[in-house]
Formats: sequence, structure tokens, C-alpha cells
Amino acid sequence: MSMKMIKLMVFKRFERVWHWSQMALIFTLLFSGAAIYGVNPLISFADAVTLHTWAAIILIALWLFATFWLFTTGQWRHYLPTTKNFVQVARFYAYGIFKGEHHPYRKTYRRKHNPLQAVTYLLVKTVIFPAIWLSGIPYLLISFGIGGFLNDFGLANIALVHTAAAIAITVFVIAHVYLLTTGHSFIDHVKPMITGYDDVELTDEELAYIKADEPDLLKDS
Repeated sequence: MSMKMIKLMVFKRFERVWHWSQMALIFTLLFSGAAIYGVNPLISFADAVTLHTWAAIILIALWLFATFWLFTTGQWRHYLPTTKNFVQVARFYAYGIFKGEHHPYRKTYRRKHNPLQAVTYLLVKTVIFPAIWLSGIPYLLISFGIGGFLNDFGLANIALVHTAAAIAITVFVIAHVYLLTTGHSFIDHVKPMITGYDDVELTDEELAYIKADEPDLLKDS
């Protein structure tokens, strides 16, 4: 089966807005959260609580809408884990990347995330993010004096889960930014999330389908 490398719209407009808005809100939450824990002297405790609360509310709304968008557009399929090429990609990130080897994965029409990315993003979206909300919302209710029914869980235990999840997100962000500096240039990695277009391997049948039904996805259409 012949494959052609085509410049294709990989990240839709909403997906790009979602990505950059989420990034700004997560950094805002980490910044204000550090102040709440007393390790960030750049903002007062009261202002940090207010900032943290509003950023969290906006991010919750964004995630709810993004979840709706993923399932109504079928984009959720890109996050399904697969064992195909998983070992090769894991090997590349483990040591091949340090030897200057080429990335063993190429984006396809049906799968824009490599196997390791898919597993990581799925873990973040189904474990770490829910842990943030399942601990953050009770923490907020108790702090406002309207979560008495949650006291049995213990504020310290809730705070521990919330902090652990926040640390996990911080590690994910650091790893994510680091990987943007490897392989191709930083701009080459970031550009698709700005323009939406990236190089994708398409079969002749996929290319024919896109030209007929979704020509706007092609950069030179």
C-alpha cells in the first residue's frame, strides 16, 4: 500500500484554542497554588485563592466542553492506546533520541498521536485530571464552609491527593516542554499547534476521500 506525505490540517481550530487556553490556565493554577502553599511570595494568599478558584472554574468548563467536542467529533479515537510500534517509540525516547536517531513514528490520518503519547494523554485525562477535580472541588467546598459532609475524608487527606495530582501535572508539563526541544527544532514541534497543519502519511484512498469530502483539510486545496 503506497503512502504519501501530505501537509494536512491535524489540529482543528477548537483543539488549538483548547490547548493554549488549557496551558495558560494550568500555569495560572500552578502559580497561584504555589502561593497558597506559601512557596510563592509574588502574590498574596487572598489573591492567590481568588485567582486559583476562578482559573479552576474556567478550566472545568473548558474540559467539559472539550470532552463533549472529543466524543461528538470522533477525535477521542486518537487517544486510544495501541501496542503497534509502542516498543519502538519507547526505545526511541529511552535512548535513541540521545543518539540522533529519527523518530520511528509518522502521523497518519487515523492516528495523530504516537503510541506513547496516546497512553500518556489518556492517563492524564482519565486519572490525573479527575484526581485534581475530585480533590480540588471538596477542598474548595470545605474551605468555604459548605462541605461539612466531606469532613469524614479529612482535609489533610484531600489536600494530599490534590498536591500529588498537581505535582504529577507539573512533571507532565516539564516532560512535554522538554520533548519539544528534542529532534526537530522547537518551532517545528510547536508550529502545528499554531497553524493546525502537519505532515501526515496518507494512503491513496485516504487522500482521495479527503479531496472529495474534506478538501479544506489540505493546505494547498
